[in-house]
Amino acid sequence: MDRIFAIGDIHGCLSKLEDLLKRLPINWKADILIFLGDYVDRGPESCQVLELLLALDSSYPGHIIFLKGNHEDMFLRYLDGDLSGLYLSIGGAETLKSYPKGSNGPEIPGAHMDFLKNLRPYYETDHYIFVHAGLRPGLPLKKQDPSDLMWIRSEFIRSSYDWGKKVIFGHTPFSVPLIEKNKIGIDTGAVYGGRLTGLVLPDFEFIFA
Repeated sequence: MDRIFAIGDIHGCLSKLEDLLKRLPINWKADILIFLGDYVDRGPESCQVLELLLALDSSYPGHIIFLKGNHEDMFLRYLDGDLSGLYLSIGGAETLKSYPKGSNGPEIPGAHMDFLKNLRPYYETDHYIFVHAGLRPGLPLKKQDPSDLMWIRSEFIRSSYDWGKKVIFGHTPFSVPLIEKNKIGIDTGAVYGGRLTGLVLPDFEFIFA
């Protein structure tokens, strides 16, 4: 492994994702690319974003890590018949509109379902912990609640707790990346008119689209 590239919350913003991928100087023979979750909802092209991610994974097997965000969790729960009102009101309606319409509603490809069901809760290297939302202070990684990994916000953001490795996360949008001793936040609100952020490690270089 040479370098690690991490990408923050995409939320159905296909053009920004395409632009950012063109800007990242990835060596696909040695580097690894980590997506921090929230690929769907709010933006207009969630289906198309998932198609692109699947194509990338097929082209560069073993070099891409996909983490699970709270919006992927809600999408799956909605498709299982849960959270209908909540999910639709916080971006789910836009996701459903991005899919082809069948006689029984949006047609979700089986490949998309498999992708959503197999997302990782976190990814750990020798120096970093990658997670969608964050970690609960005072608990080692192995004892974290899976829900916190996707949903935690203020308790994590305000904390200076040292997990032994720097935590790279998304979920909470900032106008610019949050850089602290114990954490780096790279959700810069792409779906809200902000930029989509890529982080290059160990260089600590930010690339925006």
